Amino acid sequence: MLIDFVPDKSLYPFESRWFDSSAGRVHYIDEGAGPPLLFCHGAPAWSFLYRHIVKDLRDRYRCIAVDYPGFGLSERPEGFGYTIAEHTAVLGELIDHLRLDGFVLMGQDWGGPIGLGASAARADRVRGIVLGNTSFWPTEALANRAFSVIMGSRPMQRRILEQNFLVERVLLAELGRKLSAAEADHYRAVQPTAEARRGLAATPKEIRAARPLLDRLARDVPVLLGDKPALLVWGMRDMVFRPNACIPRMRAAFTDLDVVELPHARHFIQEHAPEAIAAAIAKRFP
Repeated sequence: MLIDFVPDKSLYPFESRWFDSSAGRVHYIDEGAGPPLLFCHGAPAWSFLYRHIVKDLRDRYRCIAVDYPGFGLSERPEGFGYTIAEHTAVLGELIDHLRLDGFVLMGQDWGGPIGLGASAARADRVRGIVLGNTSFWPTEALANRAFSVIMGSRPMQRRILEQNFLVERVLLAELGRKLSAAEADHYRAVQPTAEARRGLAATPKEIRAARPLLDRLARDVPVLLGDKPALLVWGMRDMVFRPNACIPRMRAAFTDLDVVELPHARHFIQEHAPEAIAAAIAKRFP
């Protein structure tokens, strides 16, 4: 199924582009010219999450932001499992289709392992790495594993599918007054029905199910990407990817790493501190 929603140009002033991946039709934006930046969102967001950063940087960079299958304006393909491994493969196809070379990856939440997985397989074409509030190793935190179990249970899966729980009670509950009513509706409108939300429902279960992929990334990222110039932009009030647990491990993985702390930002850093993130990227990758 395709999503019948047209974003408001005053909020999302970008041209929609489409790529026919092996899984289905993928939506992305490709704005500006210059060194390429590839933006990868997490759940339950879509490329709309990066709108302020893209607007700030497209006069100096080529800014590409993708919607994975099951997210944003991309297709909900029949037979697609919405696993992190499948999303990684689709992103790799888009990178190859666009012939990206010398690109900087930015990944947040699930966009970290999805983006790093696709980039590690193309390490010779990667210029640098930007990560924010993410991880690329299996979680050992009891709270995160409990979240996966609870959200994967039958009652919570129904709430995700039927009540859009992850958008309403996770994303919008955090962002609250940060968003206008119209902006909040842009997160809701791309997940309009239970059928459309199957990709959302899969993501909490992947916290545990994606362990083989995360085990591999924990080994591969330091070896294949660890010497790339890297930047952390970290929401210091995130209760999921806690700074004290995550930042030291990031420092151990990357030999050339700058860290920018976002003291008041929670998990969805692109909404809390877009100007600071854009400025940090421009400074790190001039």
